[in-house]
Amino acid sequence: MYKSKLPAEPTALVLGIIALVLGVAGCCCYDISAIIPLGLSIAGLVIANKSLRAYRENPEAYDQGSYRNVNTAKVINIVAVILNSLVFVFFIIFFAIYGTFISTAVLEGMRQGKFDEKEYNYEDDDDYEWESDSTEVQSEEYNIEKQIDSINIDSIIN
Repeated sequence: MYKSKLPAEPTALVLGIIALVLGVAGCCCYDISAIIPLGLSIAGLVIANKSLRAYRENPEAYDQGSYRNVNTAKVINIVAVILNSLVFVFFIIFFAIYGTFISTAVLEGMRQGKFDEKEYNYEDDDDYEWESDSTEVQSEEYNIEKQIDSINIDSIIN
């Protein structure tokens, strides 16, 4: 009698491996890619559990090697869920602490008056000469000749 493979044998294994690889890469990318492999590993775990449940209901219909592959996929997905959860939680805590230190430094600077415009000395800024933006054009600068318009405005209005 021919025994078939479990329905999630390749899918759960592939999802687990991809989630593990992206999870390790997520450690280096500052949690940018930790959510995606977490979702992949949870999906792989759900698929593997459904296939294992189908095997327990009717073990004679499925191949023993397929059962072992799905069981391995389940273990890989559990490891990927744990790893990606730890990475995600670590970086949330890291950014919360980092943000607290930054906001504390900014507030301390404001209390000391470093951000007050009255106490900031503008004359120390590299002696830059500011040009004023003006819409006025000096006619002697550009030697502009005025031309008389040949259209009679009164005839157009009436």
